[in-house]
Amino acid sequence: MKEFDLKYLSDDVRFIAGCDEAGRGPLAGPVVAATVIFPNDYYCEEIDDSKKLSEKQREKLFPLILQNAVACSVASISHGMIDKLNILNASLLAMKTAVERLKFSPDLILVDGNKAFNQSVPVVPVVKGDSKSFSIAAASIIAKVVRDRIMKRLDVYYPDYNWKRNKGYPTKKHLQAIKLFGVTPLHRKTFLKKFYERESLVKYFYNEWG
Repeated sequence: MKEFDLKYLSDDVRFIAGCDEAGRGPLAGPVVAATVIFPNDYYCEEIDDSKKLSEKQREKLFPLILQNAVACSVASISHGMIDKLNILNASLLAMKTAVERLKFSPDLILVDGNKAFNQSVPVVPVVKGDSKSFSIAAASIIAKVVRDRIMKRLDVYYPDYNWKRNKGYPTKKHLQAIKLFGVTPLHRKTFLKKFYERESLVKYFYNEWG
């Protein structure tokens, strides 16, 4: 993975940032993006695509990444903005914002996916980048841990939906909770409409949001 990043180094590219997001699929909560810049000689074999790691492994790597990164930043876009922008645009905005919050500008940005955002330095989309690029993988871990922690805090206010475990994703228990208790102000309305427009749950959606 480190070799993937290093191949982009040149006389004009000394600092490479990896960027990724977490939370495109959930029915509730924000989408969170992170950006990480490592020293070019830093490597940790435990860092990998966040989806391949357990929550315990991600939590262990979180402080390690922060300690060894040259720079790291995070940004989140709310459920309300996701409804306004759509999830793709919200994700790109989150990643762009995370990059702009870095304490200094990298020379190149590697971003997970097949879409780029406008930036003053080159942005290179990498399909399945979180399993190819060391810096993108690290960013995926930071974004995932931050978002999971947000959902755990929100679970205190809406315990019936079990967000501390499902993190807002459409698990069976989460869907059952929506059937029983309706939607919360933190649910993504556009996502719920998509999921339930052909089911009886649609009445909950329209009764709540009109």
